[in-house]
Amino acid sequence: MEAVVDELPVILGAFWLTVKLTVVSGVISLIWGIVLAAMRVSPLPVLRGAGAVYVNVLRNTPLTLIIVFCGLGLGTVMSVQFSRDDLSLNSFWLSIIGLSAYTSAFVCEVVRSGINTVPLGQAEAARAIGLTFLQTLRLVILPQAVRTVIAPLGSLLNALVKNTTVAAAIGVMEAALRMKNLFDAHGDAIIPIFLGFAAGFVVLTLPLNLLSGRLARRLAVVR
Repeated sequence: MEAVVDELPVILGAFWLTVKLTVVSGVISLIWGIVLAAMRVSPLPVLRGAGAVYVNVLRNTPLTLIIVFCGLGLGTVMSVQFSRDDLSLNSFWLSIIGLSAYTSAFVCEVVRSGINTVPLGQAEAARAIGLTFLQTLRLVILPQAVRTVIAPLGSLLNALVKNTTVAAAIGVMEAALRMKNLFDAHGDAIIPIFLGFAAGFVVLTLPLNLLSGRLARRLAVVR
């Protein structure tokens, strides 16, 4: 247990990086996922096809492969850089790209399922009074759809917290990689270190579960 106490600043720093990965990726995933959902229900076949291809490819590709591609493919081969001096910043943002690209595919399907719960007559009525497809989606459909999928979105955010550990594959010093390094440095304290990191993830994820469940019940749409 002494190893956990001695390394507490390092552990807290690792979890702070995990929080930043989650928040930034979560926001980008939500925005891009809603755009993809709009493409999936668009009246234009080209947009529907492009959205379907993106979602099906990303959902069926392991996250580790996506993160490694972002690190090696984008970062090394294509020379995508966010800082010339700080390699850790590059790894951080490349991980954000991978996590956001992957998670947004799942957000898309969750939002699309919410859109399908909105009665078709509401969309027809909106179009009848002259609203465009985008106006109908923004003013009528999405506000109702999002309220019906609060719980699934909360589950996705919860999963994203845990998926940030995959960023260790390209050297991002989040919780999982810090834990491995502490294992190497304190081989006689593996169990306390593991329990400390496990407790940290519980602290991050349990409130999300409770909050999303409460919001889902409070904002539930009565039909």
